[in-house]
Amino acid sequence: MEYQTLNNGLKMPIVGFGVFRVPDKKECEESVYQAIKAGYRLIDTAASYTNEDAVGAGVKRAIEEGVCTRKDLFITSKMWVQDMKNYETAKKAIDASIEKSGLGYLDLYLLHQAMGDYFSAWRAMEDAYKEGKLKAIGVSNFYAHVLVNFVNTVEIKPMVNQVELHPYYTQEKAIETMKYYDVIPEAWAPLGGGRYKPFEDEMLKGIAAKYNKSVGQGLLRWNVQRGVVVVPKSTHVERIKENIDIFDFELNEEEMKQISSLNMGYSGSRAKHFDVEFVEMCLAKKIHD
Repeated sequence: MEYQTLNNGLKMPIVGFGVFRVPDKKECEESVYQAIKAGYRLIDTAASYTNEDAVGAGVKRAIEEGVCTRKDLFITSKMWVQDMKNYETAKKAIDASIEKSGLGYLDLYLLHQAMGDYFSAWRAMEDAYKEGKLKAIGVSNFYAHVLVNFVNTVEIKPMVNQVELHPYYTQEKAIETMKYYDVIPEAWAPLGGGRYKPFEDEMLKGIAAKYNKSVGQGLLRWNVQRGVVVVPKSTHVERIKENIDIFDFELNEEEMKQISSLNMGYSGSRAKHFDVEFVEMCLAKKIHD
């Protein structure tokens, strides 16, 4: 495993396992358990995924069987917009995520969206970080102009920014901004989120075949070589194992450029952060009473 060093000195695995849209508790627990057995040490969840408890159960199972220790792991969760009303609601959300996971603390906690009173929420996260409840804190879906304002306003700079990053939306300038401010880029939907049909692309298939790898492995390797942490999701054991097996080859400069040439310059995902309707949907979405 390769690692990225956060601006507080903490080491974060560069390949992790995501559980977005795995709401079934048993399936999520089993997937997390299998991922840890396969060598993953970074697990990425969120309050809005409604599976923090299942992640904790999978982690506990792996620890009880001696696969790993708690200190070996890097567990991430995220605060949903509903709890970014003020300092107190944010503080309760942090405690709720820790309690639901049953893991005592979280290695990384992110603001899920740049919505609501995220400055007050951040202050609650800064205090939880100082108390040791959170080993690292960061943000998600903070576009460059929002991130620049944020890092120049808050007391503790975010350590990670999780955004959409894949060959069809490379966001190179955004990555440059993050690196300038010593914020580690992390990719959600690193395989494109099932929207762009990369597995049918002849160029991608050719590059993958050269290294006796799958197209998915090639896409993940491309992001890792850009210094981006990736958290692919799967509930299939063979695919889980495949996604972490990307450290025995290296794409050359020309191949990196070829893959980057797929960039459309905009997001094709359902997460339209510049659309009023999407923002209204996030503000209205309730994950608890």
